[in-house]
Amino acid sequence: MLHVIRYEADKLDEVLAAINATGYGLTLGIHSRIDSTVEKIAKTVKVGNCYVNRNQIGAVVGVQPFGGEGLSGTGPKAGGPHYLLRFASERTLTVNTTAAGGNASLLTLDD
Repeated sequence: MLHVIRYEADKLDEVLAAINATGYGLTLGIHSRIDSTVEKIAKTVKVGNCYVNRNQIGAVVGVQPFGGEGLSGTGPKAGGPHYLLRFASERTLTVNTTAAGGNASLLTLDD
């Protein structure tokens, strides 16, 4: 589904708030020649991918991650150089054997 929004320049904050209020944020396309407007929109909207003055499709898997935010999100973005790391989680378990009445010197014995 494609939504095209025309707005008056002084209403940009309201438009951005309305976009964020939907709860969805897969992709946003911005067509503007005004760099400050592009920067403001890109910093404000909650979307996974934001395209400026270009086609909104064609993310290259393995190079450009793709995925949304909010109700458009499914977890990690697909593709990109850090894709595998998004599935990894580091965990540590440390047990103080002396606190449980164990003999810590037994841990240093050779086999």
